[in-house]
Amino acid sequence: MNEDAYKILDYLPFLPKTTQEQEYIDFLWDSFKSNYENEKYQFAFIAYHMLFMNAVYFLIWKLKHHKLEDFKKALIGFSKDIEKDFLNATSPFAFSNEMIKESQIFRFLKLLNCDNSKIGTYVKIVRDRNSVAHSNGNIYFNTQQSADEKINEILRCIKEINDCGKHIILAVFIEFLERNWNSEEWEFSELKVQVEQILIKNNYLSKEDIKYCLTYNINQLLRNPNFNDINLFFDSIKIEYNKIN
Repeated sequence: MNEDAYKILDYLPFLPKTTQEQEYIDFLWDSFKSNYENEKYQFAFIAYHMLFMNAVYFLIWKLKHHKLEDFKKALIGFSKDIEKDFLNATSPFAFSNEMIKESQIFRFLKLLNCDNSKIGTYVKIVRDRNSVAHSNGNIYFNTQQSADEKINEILRCIKEINDCGKHIILAVFIEFLERNWNSEEWEFSELKVQVEQILIKNNYLSKEDIKYCLTYNINQLLRNPNFNDINLFFDSIKIEYNKIN
């Protein structure tokens, strides 16, 4: 088994909002693992590619919810039906729309200042998946080495894509700190539950997102009149979540 393959899960929601979302991610991972271990590398790649696309959809969901005006700009050129569907989407999976090519979804990454040449690399992964998903008589991935090379490529790409969206995650986290430092105003009585429900689940934060939040330089909020309480709140979050590293 590729020792790094599991890292794709670190870019998917740490705590999905629904049981169905968790079951779907688990299903894809189990499909990948089963096919890989049974040397069915071509089918393993298809499942791994689907995990990759899910991670992209969840990032675009964050973009939609926290940079809505920018998101609307990226809809220029899509049909009115697609524009309506995307704006009214109630789930990240809505971005997997049969009326558009899967590769078109990468257009949104331009809003994150993602380099065009890199976007071309991500689109190529979709084309590779299209090639193996058709009954064309070809087995493109018939060795562990060929599968591992594709897995490593996907991991490199999802890291690059995730890095492009870090400023959105940081803005979400700062807003959470500034609004939730006072425990008397929490929706939930326990810190862990408050963080899980209001920050992590609501924003579909991944393990990588959480780890990034924990590196925030809290001194940047020194001018906030509630800095001391915010700092204590931040310290409590770090104590609770440092163990996920």
